[in-house]
This record gives sequence, structure tokens and C-alpha cells, in this order.
Amino acid sequence: MTEELSSLERNRLEKLERLRQKGIEPYPTRTTRTHTSRSARCAFEAIETALAAGKQVPPIKVSLAGRLRSMRPMGKITFAHIEDGEGRIQLFLRANDIRQEQLDMFNRELDLGDFIQASGEMFRTRAGEVSLKVEAYKLLAKALTPLPAGKDELVDGKVISHEDLADPETRYRQRYADLAVHPEVRQIFRTRTAIVSALRSFLDGEGFMEVETPILQPLYGGAAAKPFITHHNQLHQDLYLRISFELYLKRLLVGGLERVYEIGRDFRNEGVSFKHNPEFTQLEFYCAYADYLKVMELTEQMLAFVCDRVLGRRTVTYNGEELSFEIPWPRLELRQGLTNTSGIDIADCPTAQSLEGAMKERGMQFKEGETRGKLIDQLLEDYLEPTLIQPTFLYDYPRDISPLAKSKPGDPLTVERFEGYVAGFELCNAFTELNDPLDQEQRFLEMSREYAADDEERHPMDEDYLRAMRYGMPPNGGFGMGVDRLVMLLTDNQNIREVILFPPLRERDE
Repeated sequence: MTEELSSLERNRLEKLERLRQKGIEPYPTRTTRTHTSRSARCAFEAIETALAAGKQVPPIKVSLAGRLRSMRPMGKITFAHIEDGEGRIQLFLRANDIRQEQLDMFNRELDLGDFIQASGEMFRTRAGEVSLKVEAYKLLAKALTPLPAGKDELVDGKVISHEDLADPETRYRQRYADLAVHPEVRQIFRTRTAIVSALRSFLDGEGFMEVETPILQPLYGGAAAKPFITHHNQLHQDLYLRISFELYLKRLLVGGLERVYEIGRDFRNEGVSFKHNPEFTQLEFYCAYADYLKVMELTEQMLAFVCDRVLGRRTVTYNGEELSFEIPWPRLELRQGLTNTSGIDIADCPTAQSLEGAMKERGMQFKEGETRGKLIDQLLEDYLEPTLIQPTFLYDYPRDISPLAKSKPGDPLTVERFEGYVAGFELCNAFTELNDPLDQEQRFLEMSREYAADDEERHPMDEDYLRAMRYGMPPNGGFGMGVDRLVMLLTDNQNIREVILFPPLRERDE
């Protein structure tokens, strides 16, 4: 072992060596588990019910396996608990059943955190706890490092208290230990899996087809974001980790796949915050012959379905606020919302310079020389977003911050776009998608002129995407949602790192 061992670890290593000297393999190859803790308990309770009804049924014998979480030696008997993926169950070890030598070895050589297998007959103790009367046990994996939480350990007759795993950064760095000692953290990720499963179930039921698009892309696009860059040695070509699935998914509409979706990773080389992570899980779907109004309906239905399936209710508590995902959501026009909260009517400020002037008059802080779109985004973030607590659709955005959305009929400067806001932050984003290849090319050119060549959010010209559009793209509505943020909302976590198993962290100075 490369790290310096603690006294506890040295003690456990000595136990491991003693076991091997006795011919006991601490990491055997085979396990013969017959039941989980839950299935064993259910099977025993079924037998109790049958006996109470006067039926003759034999006792149930099982083999359980799990992590040793408590030990309480009491002379000729020992009470212990093991934990598996479905819960904890008590073990009852008695010298009369397993011989005193085996009981002594259990108490002396096993430690909290070890994985063991225990076999015997299920019964209920006088205290009423369903337990396993152990007839044989077997060490499955010796834990050399004590779990950093909760329980005290008896070492050489002394009680050693473990330091609780409370520091968030330590928890993220050692997520394996965090999961092992915090059942509530395990539940977050079980809920996350249920949420993703429910999203798939809804979309599959609506006739969508799940697809996979490239993660390594020769040209990034579909969002305003800075990409990660890598290099393919054989192709002698720089490639980008995707920032969005959008342009590839819409190519599939051209090919005749009318309803498509993807759930996967996107990567954006940007800052980290409570709601941003450089690697995140995204859901995007595209639906031919739909517009943003239809996508609003699908969004409401999908999130209500997820709440019903995962939580059994459509109200959730997030950061002390009760949020309702009942249908329909309130709808608010972006321009009106900004006027209400910032006092600026963006229709009166058609250029970046005029918007700067209006912001300056009101003493607002902003970075000079930004595009009009970025200034509007700043107004949205500073003034309007914090007011959008209940699930709300914010709709009709300026064209200059939505290069892939279709303009509203009769209003070329406004596009059919909405964002769904909950608890003061953006959850989802959707458009009536632009399907005019000439208009799309013009938008790309406008972006090239407005954004400097080294601007992180400059949207590159994608000639292949334009070629695909020229073959004919059906009218369609598109949608994107951060799955991590949805998990935050439905599990009442205020930091995105709490819902990502292994969030990236800065290297520690050793």
C-alpha cells in the first residue's frame, strides 16, 4: 500500500494476515446469496401469515450477504446487522449454533465495513425484530480502511470514534464512502435513475425514438458555449466535445425520423456554480410538425408524468418553497417580464448601444461593449429570473439571442422560443425550430459579425448542417432540459454536485 497506514488500518491488516494463516481467504471468488434482506423478510412474514391461518409450512432458510454495519457481542451470543442494497437486517449468532470458536473469530477478526455472507433460519426475536439465526458465515471482502462515519469500533478493547463524513468536498472526492455511510445520498441517486427512466417512458409512449449522436464532433454547435477541444492523432484533426445534440438530432428529421430524443452528456468549458457543471446530462427532443406551443404542452405533460411516476404527487418542496407541477404552467412574455422587473422595455432599445444607455441611466452594472443579446441575458438573470419561482414558461425572445429559432409571423425581430423556469433558474429551453436554410445561413453570418472571432459564445458556421437543411427539413419544435437540474428540484438539493455521482474538482495540493 502506497499511503501511510493509520493504526486502525494496521490493526485490520494484521487481522487479514491472521485469517490467511488459518487458511481463510479474505476475498473468496464465490458467493451463494439466495435472498436480499427485503426478500428474506417478506418471505418470513408470508410464513408467519400462513402459520397464523393454521397452515403447516416449513421454516425458511436463507443465505444473505452484505456489509457489516453493527456488532454487539454479549458473551455466548452476538447481535449484528448487515446492510445490502435493499436495507439492513439483524444477525443472531450463538455459540450453540456455530461453535464458540466461530463466534470468537467473528467477534475478534471481523470489522465494521467487512462484507460477509450469513446462512441460517429466519425468525423473530423476543423484541419483535425479524432476524437471521446464523448457522454459518463467510467473509466475502475484508475492509482495510474504516468507513468514515457514524459508528464506533472496538479495537483492542478501546472504543474508537470515526470522524463523520460531513465536509462536502470530501464527500464529493470520496463518493464511494459517502454512498456507503449515507443512505439518504444513495436515495438521491436511486431517485435520479427513476427520473431518467420516467422521462424515457413518457417519450417512448409519445412515439419518440431514442437515438445516439456523436460526442466527438468536428464542429461544435447548437448552443452559445465554449467547447472542450481534443485532438485525433490518426485523423490529424482537432475535435470538440459536444455542447449540444441539437444540430445532429435535426439532421435526423431531414432523414425522415419524425420524433427523436437523446439523453446523454454535454460538455461546456465554462464556470462551475450551484447550477452549472462542465459535464452535465441533457435531454433533447425534436418533433416534426410541432411548434413551440405544442412543445409547451409536451413539457407540462412530461414533467407531470415524471412527478406522478417518481414521487406520486405533483407538488415538491424545494429550498423551503412549495412548487406545483400541475398543468397548465403560467406563461409570461419575456419583454413584459423584463419591463415589469427591470423597468426597461427592450423593444425601445433595438441596439446594444441604446440598451447600454438605458441600463446606465438606471445605475445598472454591465460590461461595456457586449452584444445586445448578452445585455438582455444579464437583465434576465439579474432581475427577472429570481422572480420565477413556480414553474413558468417565459416566451418570445429577441432574435439576436436565438439563432436557431423561427421568427414570429409579422415580427422578424422576435422568435418563437420559450424557457421553463422553476425556483428562480432555467430548467428547459425550446424553439419553433428554424427550417429555412437561407434564413439559417444569414443568422450564422450575423452571429459571425456581431461576435468577435475569439468570443467563447460565437456560433460557428456549419456548412454540413446547412446542406442538410437544403434537402428539406419539416417544420418542427425542439426542446432541451438539464436533467441534473430536474433531479435537484425533485430531491430538494440546492447544489448540482449533490446529484452528480463524481463531480469534477480542482486537484488538491498534497
